[in-house]
Amino acid sequence: MIINKGELCSLTSARCAVPHDFLGMHKCRGGIVVRAYLHDAKTCQLVDLRDEQNARFPMKRLDESGFFEIFIPKKRKLFPYRFRTRRYNGEIRQFYDPYSFLPTLSDQDVYLIGKGDERKIYEKLGAQIRNIGGVGGVSFAVWAPTARRVSVVGDFNGWDGRYHPMRPIGKSGIWEIFIPGLSDGAKYKFEILAANNDTPFLKSDPYAARFEPPPYNSSIVCDLSGYVWGDSEWIEKRKKTNWAKKPISVYEVHLGSWKRVPEDGFRPLSYLEIAPQLADYCRKMNFTHVEFMPLSEYPFEGSWGYQVTGFFAPTHRYGTPKEFMKMVDILHQNGIGVIMDWVPAHFPRDSFALAGFDGSCLYEHQDPRLGSNPDWGTLCFNYGRKEVSNFLLGSALAWFDRYHIDGLRVDAVASMLYLNFSRKDWIPNRFGGSENLEAVDFLRQVNETVHSEYEGAIMIAEESTTFAGVTSPVKDGGLGFDFKWNLGWMHDTLDYMREDPINRKYHHNKMTFPSMYQFSERFMLVYSHDEVVHGKSPMVGKMGGAYWGDKIANLRALYAYMWMWPGKKTLFMGGEIAQGHEWRYDESLEWSLLQYLEHKGVQKLVSDVAGIYLSDESLAANDFNPIGFEWINADDGNNSVFSFLRFDENGRTVYAIISNFTPVKRDSYAVGLPYGGEWTEILNTDSSAYGGKGDGNKGKVVANPQNWNGRKFGALLTLPAMSTIVLKRNIP
Repeated sequence: MIINKGELCSLTSARCAVPHDFLGMHKCRGGIVVRAYLHDAKTCQLVDLRDEQNARFPMKRLDESGFFEIFIPKKRKLFPYRFRTRRYNGEIRQFYDPYSFLPTLSDQDVYLIGKGDERKIYEKLGAQIRNIGGVGGVSFAVWAPTARRVSVVGDFNGWDGRYHPMRPIGKSGIWEIFIPGLSDGAKYKFEILAANNDTPFLKSDPYAARFEPPPYNSSIVCDLSGYVWGDSEWIEKRKKTNWAKKPISVYEVHLGSWKRVPEDGFRPLSYLEIAPQLADYCRKMNFTHVEFMPLSEYPFEGSWGYQVTGFFAPTHRYGTPKEFMKMVDILHQNGIGVIMDWVPAHFPRDSFALAGFDGSCLYEHQDPRLGSNPDWGTLCFNYGRKEVSNFLLGSALAWFDRYHIDGLRVDAVASMLYLNFSRKDWIPNRFGGSENLEAVDFLRQVNETVHSEYEGAIMIAEESTTFAGVTSPVKDGGLGFDFKWNLGWMHDTLDYMREDPINRKYHHNKMTFPSMYQFSERFMLVYSHDEVVHGKSPMVGKMGGAYWGDKIANLRALYAYMWMWPGKKTLFMGGEIAQGHEWRYDESLEWSLLQYLEHKGVQKLVSDVAGIYLSDESLAANDFNPIGFEWINADDGNNSVFSFLRFDENGRTVYAIISNFTPVKRDSYAVGLPYGGEWTEILNTDSSAYGGKGDGNKGKVVANPQNWNGRKFGALLTLPAMSTIVLKRNIP
């Protein structure tokens, strides 16, 4: 027995922090010693690969748990070998020793991770399928700097932390091991012995690409190679696209409740099932992009995906990672972009995931005034720790790299930007202010890196405050997002529309106020999922009016107003069919409502007005240009009428939009226009085709020389009750 009792005990009791110093083949005084600690091995032989049939050496069993050792005297040089074991069930196995391989991480890898700038960190940490010197297997690497010992456990070693302890890589806090013979599908976790606790605990892999369902939540080795993409045309087009000047109409989707399968227990559609249906629907509805509510792995259905435990893994609920790839591919081949909700603001306290990962506050701040979110009961990332910011940066990049997505909508940015967000007890920054300077730097890094690595990628901020420069370039002191959700516009318009029409004249400014800041950021107009849950009522239910038909008419008028207002657009699923009840994450949308003309009419209206926006790119080209928008009359509160103009870049195509948000039909309503002659009525939300009464201007109006609303020309219009009409004039 070469190993001493203390060293042997440290290994058999899973307390050894440097297993590679003892296990494997080592030179020693007088020869070579080889040690192995093997699960379920009754006997073990050392096989010299230079002569496999004749050079087999029986190893001595030093412990009943499977610890073997052999001393080979007079051997001067190390040699290639394998182990040959007989298991208790009689099975013979021959395999390579995990402790005979050098680290799979280079010094450069470790340096960049510590610096927070390893852009392919998802190919370095986690479980990586590798071939080393002709030997196939899986390398595991995990960051756990305060741990005393880390082991890989799984279905390959009886989930026993004694058998595959990992080695620390210098002082980096990273632990690593290569286990030959493992492949796609192996289930695993990390067993960690903390610095101040003698009871080991299990954690899932932060970098895992696949997970099994709760309650076990094991990480799964996942081979992501081999998928043949068919979206090269889309990707090349995306690279050349300036999305600030292109139409963007986003359909926000919760995949699990868009449609369900009634003949199969009302289960949700899979990635493969939803892809062609969603692609066809978006094309029909003239949506340019789908935005999926979080599809990163999460354990609790009721979180809708916003409490993420697998930042690199598509959720298991709807299929495999490669099936997720196929869904994105099909959408791309149909000309539909894919945006993912991404949640770097917080993470849940689930004991199997990131919380207290190595027994310390590793991913979260130790001080709860910085490390916890009182609104959601979750933990906040420590953005100032380079390994943490690199983890999140890697997550963002992995979705673009592995899955070809086109953009990220970053959730809850305001909670990241402010140290006093929803907190009574908080810690000022080094300048005494409330801004989270580390989070600001992190967001700038993510936006700059994504844009530099993936041309045409879209970064969208859900940011609800007046933080300056959210969509300004980083070089100009901004955060570097492409677009920002205009939550102020959303709340103001909905507050206005909730009012009984008779009272709207007292709230006229709610609709006009957004024009005061419209061009301060690159805004995306949005009616999101948050507005149709928790007692807030569905979109149609928010509309003021005594009767259902009035509410439907209001909704049609509002959607036309939205699509013609400057800015990109996002609408949550169900809103386009005037869903009658609030969104329910565990049910399907009410597609049966489309048998009724009123609901079918709302759907057609959305398709038509989105089609106007899509077909004439001059509207989108001026979404963020003040010269593309003018009020005709912002002050007609007594009639609750709003009118404005949209121009193309050269002023040759003009749209006039007039909305009447009262139940009173207005005949001979005077509107000033910039050009005389015939204007085409290209949209009227009261059209019978949409379920309206059919009042309007019979397809056209003529502007004559008049001095109305300070303009040289004007026309007398028929404004149907609770309607929006759109007039178009092309100038030769």
